[in-house]
Amino acid sequence: MLTREQNDLLTRTGPGTPMGNLLRRYWIPALLAEELPERDGPPVRVKLLSERLVAFRDSDGRIGLIDEFCAHRGVSLWFGRNEECGLRCPYHGWKYDVNGQCVEVPSEPAESGFCAKIKLTSYPCIERGGIVWTYMGPPETKPPLPELEWATLPETHRFISKRLQECNWLQAMEGGIDSSHVSFLHQYDLHHDAWLGNERSARYLSDKSPKFEVVESPGGLLIGARRKGESDSYYWRITQWIMPWYTIIPPFGTASLGGHAWVPIDDETCWAFSMNWHPTRPLSDEELGPMREGKGIHCELVPGTFRSLANKDNDYLIDRGAQKERRSFSGVKGISMQDASVQESMGPIQDRTKENLVSTDNGIIMARHRLMKAARNLERQPVPPGADPEAQRVRSASLLLPHDVAFKEGAREALIARPDTSPVSI
Repeated sequence: MLTREQNDLLTRTGPGTPMGNLLRRYWIPALLAEELPERDGPPVRVKLLSERLVAFRDSDGRIGLIDEFCAHRGVSLWFGRNEECGLRCPYHGWKYDVNGQCVEVPSEPAESGFCAKIKLTSYPCIERGGIVWTYMGPPETKPPLPELEWATLPETHRFISKRLQECNWLQAMEGGIDSSHVSFLHQYDLHHDAWLGNERSARYLSDKSPKFEVVESPGGLLIGARRKGESDSYYWRITQWIMPWYTIIPPFGTASLGGHAWVPIDDETCWAFSMNWHPTRPLSDEELGPMREGKGIHCELVPGTFRSLANKDNDYLIDRGAQKERRSFSGVKGISMQDASVQESMGPIQDRTKENLVSTDNGIIMARHRLMKAARNLERQPVPPGADPEAQRVRSASLLLPHDVAFKEGAREALIARPDTSPVSI
């Protein structure tokens, strides 16, 4: 249980808030690179950490992420013309480059120097791993470029999707590190979802009382869920949480790795970026087909949007018949929507002063404390945990370990993302 003040600290991410200041010290997944497919193409609205921005790719291929509103009379630059290395406001023709610098005011003589005095807020952007990333913090504390494994692989080795989640980022992220719910919420999918499991892993996951061990890692947490394995071993599923919002799902069999990034749009909505990747081979057509159809950890979207087809307005298309007949534990179809439905049901911002936590929530408890500590210590530790590339070169794992072997030691090598090595999984 948290106090009201602690809950506010963790969930409020706007400008000037302690958590907002912390999150701005990381490279932030802002949008899919495919959203800006062409030079001089249409600008895209981007809202991050409660700031309204607009992104565009200029004539030279550079990406700008600037304040959405023209400095003249506040017109949204989403309506602007993207032309000749700048975004021009349609109202009176003021033009801005990718750095937010005003480069032309048609009504003022060039020799007046007026343009030089006008500059919109702008944030640097880079493209990596199919994502446009931005850094919204102080320039002097900008970390090295992101080195998460999926972001460094060839395009053929990964698949990334994005969807709107209509709740605060924290409760979405907490769902990502809650391994105990798999045995309930997703249990009927374990036998027929090609990505989620196989007969062997499903047998181990039928143990609905996992024992949790959680230890700190340089960039976040290692969350070990221990279940009954063979007579001389335990089945361990080890989840990586990389601060502040990355989760890596323990793999199944020979399937690709999976993960998420939960990025605040504002205090009541977030972007859920979902990734599948394999470090040693291209994803096959048999794998990519279901991903593109919105299966596995992805979801089917309303055409032309990033909102899921099953959403709170249609009760997530819940099928009570399937629930009653044990074809679906919750009646909601699809892994992502099963997660989103319960997470969004808590309300836009969960009231954590009313919760009652148990031992399986230890990972969530420790993640909250790590985030609060990092936010409060930001002046003393301006580059927070998880921003260091070395802390990002990690994987999750699923494996059998002898009863007397600590999971952190027994799985040490399996948790390192080494180039050209396959994931360790059952």
